[in-house]
Amino acid sequence: MLVAAAVCPCPPLLVPAVAGQAAAELDPVRAACREAVDALAAARPARLVVVGPDGADGPTVHPAGTPGGFHGYGVPLEVTLGTSGTPGPSRPESGGGRRLPLSLAVGAWLLAEAGWTAAPVSGLAVGPAMEPARCADEGRRLAAEAERVALLVMGDGSACRDRRAPGYLDERAVPYDDAVARALASADTAALTALDPEPAAGLRAAGRPAWQVLAGAAGPAAMASRLLWYGAPYGVAYFTALWTAS
Repeated sequence: MLVAAAVCPCPPLLVPAVAGQAAAELDPVRAACREAVDALAAARPARLVVVGPDGADGPTVHPAGTPGGFHGYGVPLEVTLGTSGTPGPSRPESGGGRRLPLSLAVGAWLLAEAGWTAAPVSGLAVGPAMEPARCADEGRRLAAEAERVALLVMGDGSACRDRRAPGYLDERAVPYDDAVARALASADTAALTALDPEPAAGLRAAGRPAWQVLAGAAGPAAMASRLLWYGAPYGVAYFTALWTAS
């Protein structure tokens, strides 16, 4: 049963070490994410699953202890899924095991910053090729795996909000993101499930499959919901929201 879910964005700039001198620009987003993660802990889950997009087809399960990092952004910062405490500098790895995709690495960083110890953690990466029905099925499966399940759902909206955005300017972006914001604010699972993969791909809205996992996990249950933050500071839409079981 889903008892709580936090929706957070997953840009690498959310990590201050990556953002560098521009870190303060996303302080309000970080504060909203911290509020949402703290609320997950307060819900007393038996299990937490970090769900986020990946470039692969998915779904791919990442167990507790899976490492990740931000080396691709010139920062020797390493994180480990499900390990509390402040992330540290890179350490030599033994073996060539699987690593966290960026979205789950940012999620692991958020949990470490919050000192998460409330419940065991695992990760689920979902890909852009996953159809809405399959995403929802994954959510229902997660919700059924424990009596009290919480989700940390990572994902960004469109990357086409202005001419500086990674996807340049697309007039469809604002209406699309506004619709997602309304769905997250009202826990509208039907609206999230109805998001079409094709326009999401065209707008580079990478969070679409992760939001549909959330919709499947919540199902028809009544959820109290709040939209904690919504904006597009770099031409990419970021959402932070909190859902809790009523």
